[in-house]
Amino acid sequence: MEFRFSPEQEQFRMEVRDFLEREVPESWKALGYGVWEETDESWAITTAWNRKLGEKGWLSLTWPKEHGGQERPYFDQLILDEEMARIGTPSGIESAITIGWVCPTIMAFGSEAQKNLILPRASKGELYFCLGYSEPDAGSDLAAVQTTAVEDGDDFVVNGQKVWTTIGHRADYCWLVARTDLDAPKHKGLSMFIVDMKTPGIKVRPLINILGFHSFNEVFFDNVRISKENLVGKQNMGWYQLAMALDYERSGVGTPAAIRRMVNDLVQFCKKNKRNGTLLSEDPVIRTKLAKIAVDAEILRLMCYRVSSIQTKGNVPNYEASLTKVFASELLDRMANVGLDILGPFGQLDRGSKLAPFNGGFVRSFLQSPSMGVGGGTSEIQRNIIAMRGLGLPRQS
Repeated sequence: MEFRFSPEQEQFRMEVRDFLEREVPESWKALGYGVWEETDESWAITTAWNRKLGEKGWLSLTWPKEHGGQERPYFDQLILDEEMARIGTPSGIESAITIGWVCPTIMAFGSEAQKNLILPRASKGELYFCLGYSEPDAGSDLAAVQTTAVEDGDDFVVNGQKVWTTIGHRADYCWLVARTDLDAPKHKGLSMFIVDMKTPGIKVRPLINILGFHSFNEVFFDNVRISKENLVGKQNMGWYQLAMALDYERSGVGTPAAIRRMVNDLVQFCKKNKRNGTLLSEDPVIRTKLAKIAVDAEILRLMCYRVSSIQTKGNVPNYEASLTKVFASELLDRMANVGLDILGPFGQLDRGSKLAPFNGGFVRSFLQSPSMGVGGGTSEIQRNIIAMRGLGLPRQS
């Protein structure tokens, strides 16, 4: 693996930085929202921003040209993701779900009609997916889903419930896993579908998260009739498509850049603020904590580079993506805790208080960070994948 970027890649990085510093809207900077803090105002800003990226071809940088992409190398995508995380752009979970996770899987398994329906519009920021994965009794054991899709003539009839469906109230389509063979072993009776969220029989009910925002939802399917043309790939082979989509979900590269931004913010805070008459930046305990986080962020960055290197070779990262996922989730949690330790009691003040450092950003990171070890597969599941697929350890009975 080459650890240096080429002159062309460095030039692209400068192009991205110039664009972001010029174009990120001031209205977004004023909001200071995070991934799970979605409102009508932030959604309008985010979707407009994604359309702007789509106009430049940057939403689908690595995609084939026939699907609206530029066929750029994966390391160009890494550079773009790093720079957007570094500055904090409006692109969030909606873009990650649609562009990063669902669409690459549709490219691999979808029909030509499905690709033509979804990919050109997605590359322009004109449509969004939600994930129809988790259920009340199927989370970490995702193969235990009980939502059914029963054949009826030229259609499937879907019944069941999904939960924790991020942006289900905003999405145009649902990337749905459902059981199509009730008698098969649980991993062999699943299929994947593209479902229009406006289909009769779909009901979305909000779930308000700990930050007080409506990002999650319960989604109910009551005799929802969808065409067999909505089936992605082969019937009862959905587990393999789902697994690929999850590998894409776990291999994001923006986290280390976001953490470095948080570390830099804290360093500047420590240089300007005192405790007991001494600058925080001179406290050896605080210096050690920040140094450890900075080193771990660099480790995570290199782990993410490994994932991009695997993708560059035309392969899909598997246990490598799980490595980055579990390390990133736990590092975000440590980052939030260190931030509150350094900020002291003022760090607990939320947005709206004039005395809240960073407009309450760290207390919100603290409240949000535990969920990062759950979404996309819990840290326990990631460790199982690393053990079995990465280390070749036997499954424990």
